[in-house]
Amino acid sequence: MQLQRKSGGAPIAGGLTASLARGIHSAAFGATMDRRSFLKRSGIGVGAGAAVAGLSTGMMTPAAKAQQASGAKAEVRRTVCTHCSVGCAIDAVVENGVWVRQEPVFDSPINLGAHCAKGASIREHGHGEYRLKTPMKLVDGKYQRISWKQALDEISAKLDAIRKESGPDSVFWVGSSKHNNEQAYMMRKFVSFYGTNNMDHQARICHSTTVAGVANTWGYGAMTNSYNDMQNTKCALYIGSNAAEAHPVSMLHMLHAKETGAKMIVVDPRFTRTAAKADEYVRIRSGTDIPFLFGLLHHIFKNGWEDKKYINDRVYGMDKVREEVMTKWTPDKVEEACGVSEAQMAKVAEMFAKNRPSTIVWCMGQTQHTIGNAMVRASCILQLALGNIGVSGGGANIFRGHDNVQGATDVGPNPDSLPGYYGLAEGSWKHFSAVWGVDFDWIKERFAPGMMSKSGMTVSRWVDGVLEAKGVSDQPNPLRGVVFWGHAPNSQTRGLDMKKAFDKLDLLVVVDPYPSATAAMAAMPGDAKDLNPNRAVYLLPAATQFETAGSCTASNRSIQWREKVIEPLFESMPDHTIMQAFADRLGFGEQLSKNFKLTSFQKHGVEWREPEVESVLREINRGIWTIGYTGQSPERLKLHMKHMNTFDVKSLRANGGPCDGDYFGLPWPCFGTPELKHPGSPNLYQTDRHVMEGGGNFRANFGVEREGVSLLAGDGSHSKGAEIQTGYPEFTADMLKKLGWWDDLTEDEKKAAEGKNWKTDLSGGIQRVAMKHGCHPFGNAKARAVVWNFPDPVPVHREPLYGNRPDLMAKYPTHDDKNKFWRLPTLYKTVQQKNIADGLEKKFPIVLTSGRLVEYEGGGEETRSNPWLAELQQDSFVELNPRAANDRGIRNGEYVWVSTPTGARMKVKALVTERVSADHAFMPFHFSGWWQGKDMKAFYPEGAAPIVRGEAVNTGTTYGYDSVTMMQETKTTICQIEKATA
Repeated sequence: MQLQRKSGGAPIAGGLTASLARGIHSAAFGATMDRRSFLKRSGIGVGAGAAVAGLSTGMMTPAAKAQQASGAKAEVRRTVCTHCSVGCAIDAVVENGVWVRQEPVFDSPINLGAHCAKGASIREHGHGEYRLKTPMKLVDGKYQRISWKQALDEISAKLDAIRKESGPDSVFWVGSSKHNNEQAYMMRKFVSFYGTNNMDHQARICHSTTVAGVANTWGYGAMTNSYNDMQNTKCALYIGSNAAEAHPVSMLHMLHAKETGAKMIVVDPRFTRTAAKADEYVRIRSGTDIPFLFGLLHHIFKNGWEDKKYINDRVYGMDKVREEVMTKWTPDKVEEACGVSEAQMAKVAEMFAKNRPSTIVWCMGQTQHTIGNAMVRASCILQLALGNIGVSGGGANIFRGHDNVQGATDVGPNPDSLPGYYGLAEGSWKHFSAVWGVDFDWIKERFAPGMMSKSGMTVSRWVDGVLEAKGVSDQPNPLRGVVFWGHAPNSQTRGLDMKKAFDKLDLLVVVDPYPSATAAMAAMPGDAKDLNPNRAVYLLPAATQFETAGSCTASNRSIQWREKVIEPLFESMPDHTIMQAFADRLGFGEQLSKNFKLTSFQKHGVEWREPEVESVLREINRGIWTIGYTGQSPERLKLHMKHMNTFDVKSLRANGGPCDGDYFGLPWPCFGTPELKHPGSPNLYQTDRHVMEGGGNFRANFGVEREGVSLLAGDGSHSKGAEIQTGYPEFTADMLKKLGWWDDLTEDEKKAAEGKNWKTDLSGGIQRVAMKHGCHPFGNAKARAVVWNFPDPVPVHREPLYGNRPDLMAKYPTHDDKNKFWRLPTLYKTVQQKNIADGLEKKFPIVLTSGRLVEYEGGGEETRSNPWLAELQQDSFVELNPRAANDRGIRNGEYVWVSTPTGARMKVKALVTERVSADHAFMPFHFSGWWQGKDMKAFYPEGAAPIVRGEAVNTGTTYGYDSVTMMQETKTTICQIEKATA
C-alpha cells in the first residue's frame, strides 16, 4: 500500500523470530494450533512468544526481567486496545508510573497473543507527544492556552446562555465510540438532563443501518455470533468487509477455519487484502449488494437448497421474498445490475448453500448507502433462508468499527433511544427516572415543549441543522452550538458544507486527547460571509482510555474491563470527570451523580468531582434489562480478565476455574442480576441450548400476528428445556399470573414487578422466573423477512443519488424526498433526477468509494500522530486502474487531483493498481490535515498537529442518506481524476 518510503532498513535475518518460524513449520503438530497452545506446549516464555507475534523482542521484555534490569518496581496492568472492535487484550508494563513496554495477552481467547500494527504501537497513544496538552481557546485565528477554570466557566456560561435564548435543542452533542461504556452512558444521561435528544456518535456513520435492519428482522441489532465462532464455520461470505485491514486479528479465526476446510468468499468492488485470502473473489459494482444477494437466493430457491422447515417454523414472509427474487432477479438482471456472470453466481450460491453452517460478514461497505437498511436486511434474509441464524458456525458476523462503538450504541448517546434501546416514549423516560432516582417531571421540564419524545438530529446531518434557516427543521431554532466529544469530523461527508457550518456557529467545543481535524478546520480561514464574528472555539484535553478504568464491548458483545494504566498526562482529565464538572456548573450535577460514589480533589486549579466508574456500571446493571447489561457486574468482568486462560478459544466458555461455565466477557444478553450468574450469550437465537446456558430464540418484538398470520414461532421452535414449547409473547407480570408462575417471585419481587414487564421490572424477578422455567424473557417469535414498517418491506435495489450509470438510475430509481426526517428535510429523487438531467456521469465518470487501511483507524488523528504508524503510510492516495491512469497520462506515485460534484478538489498521490476496475477508484478515509491541496499544519495548536497529514476523502463526498437511519452515503459517489501539473 505504501507509495513512498522515507527511511529504510534491512530485515533482521535469523534470530529468535526466524528460529521460531522454522520450528513452527517443522513441528509435527497434527491440528491447527493457536499461539496460546503453541507457547504452552513448547515451553517458550512470554518474552520469546512476543517474537512469534512479529514484534520486537526489545519492546516485549517480561515484567520480572524489566524490574531486574532497571531496579524499578514494575507492575503489569491489563487493558484493551482502543482501535478496532476485535477487543485485543494488552498487558502494559509500568515502572514508577511510566508505561515502558507492552505485551499482547497470550491467554486472551480473542486475540490469542496477536497484535496488528496499531495494537503493537498502542503505548504511543497514551504517551504520545502530539496530544492536546492544555485547554485552549481560538483567539484571532490562533489557539492560545487558557486555564481549566476559565475554559469550564466560559463554556458553561455560553451553553447556559444558548439554552435560555434559543432552547436546549440549539446545541448538538457528538459523543464518542472511544468512550468506555460508563462514559457513553453518562453522556446520554448528561445530555438528557441538559434537555435535548440532539446527540449522536460514530454508530450513525458506521452501523446504524445494521442496528435498524438487524433488530427489525429478528430482535437485536448486533453481531449474532463471534469472531471465535467463525472457527466453526464451513463457509464464510465477506461482503463489504476488508477484515484483513479493518479487523486484522479477526482473520486469525477465519484462517484457522480455512485450515480445517472452510471455504471463503469475498465480494467487493475492490480486490482487497481480504480478497487475497479468498477461495472465490467476486467483483461487484459498488452499491449493488441487493442484486448480488438476491441473485444468490435465486439459485438457492431454484435448486431447493433453502431450509424449508426452518423457514416454516421460524421465519415470517419468506414467500414474498421468494416471489420478488424469482421474478425480478433472474441471472440476466443480476449481471446487468452488479456485473457478475450467471456461472459465477451459481458457483458462489452452491458453495455457500452446500457448506453449512455458513456465515456472512459485512461492514461499512454494505451499510453506508442510501439503501443501507435494505442491503443489511437482504443479508439477513439470505441467512434465514439457509437456516444459518442461531447455529454455531453460522450467524451474521457484523464487525463493528471502533473499540467501543458496540457499547456506545448499546448504552450511549443515541438520538432516538435511551440506554439499552429503550424508546423515547413516556414509559421509557419514567423507567429511567426510577433508575436515576430523579423526578420524571423534573426531566420533562428540562426539555422544550413536545421535544422529549422526538428523535434528535444525527451526526451525519448536524451540518444542515446549522445551515438551514429557522422554520425549516422540526425544532424551535437552528443549531448554534456543537460539542465534539471524541469524534473526527473528517469521518463525515460533505466537508465543504461542514466548514461553512463550523464558521457559522456561536460555540464549538472539542474534547479529545488529540485536537482532531475539527480544530484545524475551525481555525482555517473560510469565506468571510460565513464567519460568525461572535464565534467561540475551545479545545479541552481529554484523557485516553489508558488513563482511566472502565468497560468496553467488543463487536461480539463480550464486555472487558480495562485497568487504569497510567495517571492522566499533561493537563488531561477523564471524560466522565469533565462531564461532572460541566453538570455541576450547569445546575444538575447532583442529579447526574446521585447514585455514584464521588472522589473530590484539586488539580490544575479546579475542584473536581470524579464519579467512580464501578458505580456507573452498577447503575447500568440496574436499568438496562432490554439487552441484558444487568449481569455483568464489575466484579464478574474483572474476574474474567484475571482468568482469561480458563476460557476455550472456540466456544469462549470457561472450563473450570472461578469463572466456570461463563462465556468470556459475559456477552449480552446476560440476563438477570449478577447474583443469578447467567453465563452470557455467545450466539444469539440458538435453540439447542437452555436459556441459562446462553441459548435463545427470536425476539417477540413485533406483535402477535400480522394480517391474520401468527408472528409467533412454530411448535418445537423453542430453546432447550423451555416449558412452553411453542411461540409465546414477551413476559409481563400479567403473563406470569396467567401461567401460574407469579408465586415463584419473592414478596419483594412481587412489589417491584406488579404492572411491569421484563424490561421495566427493576428487581429482575420477571426475568429470573421466566428463565427458571426455561423460557426467554423477550418471548419466542418468528424473524421477519418482510419488515412492513420500513420504506421497502421487501428489500429493493435503488441506485445511488450520484452514479455513472444513468440507464440503471432510471430503471432502479431512488426514494421520494422526505420532509422533517430526523428533524430535517431530506432529498432523494430531486437530487438523483437533477444529476441525470445534468449528465454528471460525463464530467465525473469514475465511481469513488472509500475504506480502511491497516495502519490507521477512524479519522486517523491519533494513529497518524503515532511515529511507529506514521512511518508505514505517509501519503494520502487514490487507487485507480491502469487503463484509467493511462487514459489520463498518470503514472504511479504522481500527484493527481480528485474532483467531485461538490466542487471539492483533493490533491493525493496516484496508486495505479488492478485492485480496482477501470471505472472505480478508492481512497482511504483516515486522512486529514490537507484542504484542497494546502497543508493545514499552521491551523493546529502548536505541537499538536499529526505527523502525517493528507486530503480527507470526505472533503469531496456527496449528499445522500439512508432512508431509515440517516446513515451517510460514502461508498458510492462519482469523481474525475486528473494529473496535477502543479
